[in-house]
Order: sequence, then C-alpha cells, then structure tokens
Amino acid sequence: MKIEFNKPYITGNELAYIQQAIETNHLSGNGVFTKKCQRFFEESWGLKKCLLTTSGTDALEMCALLLDIKPEDEIIIPSFTFVSTALAFVRQGAKIVFADSREDNPNVDEGQIESLITKKTKAIVVVHYAGISCDMQKIMELSEKYNLWVIEDAAHCIESFYNGKRLGTIGHLGCFSFHETKNIHCGEGGMLIINDTRFLERAEIIWEKGTNRAKFFRGEIDKYTWVDTGSSFLPSEIVTAFLYAQIENIDYIQQRRIEIWNNYFSGLKHLHDKNLLGLPFLPEYATINGHIFYILCRSLDERTSLISFLKSSGIHPVFHYQCLHTSKFNAGKQNNQCPRSEYYQDHLLRLPLYVELEFENQQYIIQKINQFYDSAYFKG
Repeated sequence: MKIEFNKPYITGNELAYIQQAIETNHLSGNGVFTKKCQRFFEESWGLKKCLLTTSGTDALEMCALLLDIKPEDEIIIPSFTFVSTALAFVRQGAKIVFADSREDNPNVDEGQIESLITKKTKAIVVVHYAGISCDMQKIMELSEKYNLWVIEDAAHCIESFYNGKRLGTIGHLGCFSFHETKNIHCGEGGMLIINDTRFLERAEIIWEKGTNRAKFFRGEIDKYTWVDTGSSFLPSEIVTAFLYAQIENIDYIQQRRIEIWNNYFSGLKHLHDKNLLGLPFLPEYATINGHIFYILCRSLDERTSLISFLKSSGIHPVFHYQCLHTSKFNAGKQNNQCPRSEYYQDHLLRLPLYVELEFENQQYIIQKINQFYDSAYFKG
C-alpha cells in the first residue's frame, strides 16, 4: 500500500473546458474563463472586485505594489509561514518584523502585534494557517488604531470563515492560492481580492502590466497606454478553464475534505485526551475547511520516529514550514525570538488529506498512528 500526502483532484470537466478555451482563439489572460471565474467569486461572495493571478505569490506581490511599499517601511508578518508571505515585501525593500505564533494554534499571536508596531510600520500580514482564522477583530482594531493596512494571506482559506465572514474579505486586501495542494486548484494559480475601494482602479492597472488596457477592452477609452507600475500577473485561459471546472465542484470538494478532517479528529481524539499528541485547536469564531489536518508530536525526535514508522507502512506524512526568522536569508537581520513558531516547526506533522482518500485508507492511517503509540516504536 502507498498513500501519498496529496493527490490533486480532477473533476472530469477540465479538458472539456480547456478545449472550449482553445476554440475561442483567446488563450492569453482575461478571456472568457478568467471572467467566469472572477464573476463567480464576485457574485457568490459579494466582492467588490477580484483578480485572478498566476500564483498566490503574485497576489501578494500585487499587494506590495498597491501599498507603495518603500525601503523604510516595516511589515509585520508571522514567522511560521511560507516564504512568499515575506518575499513580496522584501522585494520592495521593506523590513520584515516577525511575530510569534499563538500557544494554541500556529496562527500569529494577535496579542504580540501591538508591541511590534513602530512609526515605520505600514502593514500587518496575517496568515490563516490550515484555513483556521486568526482573530480578525483584534487585527482590524489595531489597523484602525495605528492607521495600518491589513493583508490576509488566505492561501489555505477557500470556504473558511471568521464569525460568519469569509476569510480574505475582512482585511483591506486578501490573497488566495490555487496551487495543486489547495482545496481547489489549477496546478499553479492565485487570486487577489480587493476589499477597499481605494485600490479598485489601480489594482486592475497593476494587473495589466501597468497599462489601462482593461478599460480599453471594455470600450471606456479609445486606446491604452502605460500609466503605472505593474507586471504580467494574469493567468492564461488554459489555466482559468481548468480552475472553472474546479469551482463548479467546490461544494462536493469541500464536503469530502471536511468529512476526512472530521474522521481524523474523531479517530485520534483519544490520543489527544491521553496527552500523547496534540490536535488542531478551533477558536469559537473560526470554521474548518478541510485544507490541512495536522497533529502535534511531543518532541522532534518523536515526530522523526513517527514519520519513519508511517513511511515504512506506505504512508507519506509531511511536516511544514521552517521558521523565517531563523532562515539563512534572514541571518544578520531583525531576529525577534519566536519560540512558539519554532515549536510548530519541530512538532507539527500533516497527514494525507485529499478528495479521493478512501475511508479504508484513512482508517489505516489512523490505525498505524495508534499502533505507533502502543508499540515498541514509541519510546515514551
């Protein structure tokens, strides 16, 4: 038996829609399927505007351009996150100020952020790890108090909520990823959500390589020209055609992933109750979306042994981020102490979770984890 960590889900309509895109004779960005995808999110989520991008990283880079990030600016981000969260702002010359994780889950410690704010702070970037929300009320209160921008790195967050509000729609800007590891995907892709009307027009210009071409195609101007900074952030119609097939099946995808998440939680809860491992903590204001299911081992050595045991049983679990504040790139730069982030770096282990993970295979994974803690493999 071999159980991979991830298997990208294919709905069955991807190739048909790609063929339709080919038949339109418009394969570059902002064609029929791009508009269909954007219309779906804008109408069903009640958005002011969203723009598809070639990746979640590109969506973050658009944020850095929209906020006019300068070398003297400081950006607060969690240390326990993917490098893209920082990279978008580092490329503009900003100083990254790292915040630690919460004690009860890997999200940023909202209570620490205020102590990190200085006169140079321009934005707070929050990451909703595993699709479980940060406390956005506290974040937005800090935003108003200190006149700061808030960007939601919602790469994990499709169909996840904070007190009934969709993640990615609460901060001034929200960024999503459609990488093949995400709930819905197109191999590589992303989306920028613009929640603040001040960014609506400029976001479209930056998206279109710094030109007002989108206005031209809508017939609002008689020619387009270079008017601002920007880059080639648009995905092709091949990519968005693939994504549209995923979007059409989002309800089924979410139902299956949440079912698998809940099965893991119920199947491993007795080990949590015995303090043998930790399970995800869900604050009362948050929901799950079945993106990641993780456990927390009691030590790095224990996690290493568990990974080895599960791989010997044909199961491929994966740990996650290496803290950015201790990275080689950050050596010699600002280096806050982030002990809880380092804890998650060394203790967190993600289990296989994908739509086509069969019930029997999931039970096998749960059985093997139980066997590890009951056997000679476990040196407790």
